[in-house]
Amino acid sequence: MLRRPQYIALGLVTVLMLTILLSSAPTTARLKLAIGSLFLPLFGLTGSANHLTNKVGDALTSRHDLLQQNEKLREENQLLRVQALQTDELFRENARLHDLLNWRELRKTWSLKPANVIARDPATWWRTVQIDLGSRDGMKTNLPILTTSGLVGRISVVGFDRSQVVLLGNADCKVSGLVSETRDMGIVSAGGPFDSSLTTMSHLPKDANLKAGQNVVTSGLGGIFPKGIAIGKIVDSRPIEYGLYTEARLKLAANLSALEEVWVVLP
Repeated sequence: MLRRPQYIALGLVTVLMLTILLSSAPTTARLKLAIGSLFLPLFGLTGSANHLTNKVGDALTSRHDLLQQNEKLREENQLLRVQALQTDELFRENARLHDLLNWRELRKTWSLKPANVIARDPATWWRTVQIDLGSRDGMKTNLPILTTSGLVGRISVVGFDRSQVVLLGNADCKVSGLVSETRDMGIVSAGGPFDSSLTTMSHLPKDANLKAGQNVVTSGLGGIFPKGIAIGKIVDSRPIEYGLYTEARLKLAANLSALEEVWVVLP
């Protein structure tokens, strides 16, 4: 059985329905609008919930895409770094070849043939390398070897397709040197066992006015090395054999520990 509050509610609903049915059309529309407005907050809440759900879904999708993009960018960044290293090496290679070609134009008085260093002894005190030219290319013993920086050494042994070069500082590679500033002459001979960039110039005059930084070039004496090839710069000097002559240390012009391309001076 229905209770009293339920009877009252039922009566109100009945009266409301009768009022709507008996009212004119404009009045009925206004009543419907008023009743519908009571439910708008509920519909609005539902719509907001749906909108929030969509935004959360979009946010989750964007995060997934962002992770993928980050991974792709990381891979591209690593690839670009590798390509940059390759590009830098190509630039250095081109710069070296450019210098070699320009230097060759400046040295037209010499007949030069390019060669590549293909091997070197692991023990630096032996001071020898091998180049990729041999007897088939017209190589002979004692031909001078240069770089754009200066003298490297001479060919000591010739094979069919390769030759051995003894470098400056090797006891088997003695050169007659000339101090450009003072015109004093001496013999560039063996260097120290631990530093291939230094060598010794001996038998200089006892009264030679030597200073650090002075240039030493080949004198042209001896019949092997043409005159005027850079050998190095004086580091320091000292009297030797009770002051009978002077000995100087030289910093070599050519970097013998990083030889790649060299030139052979042909007769």
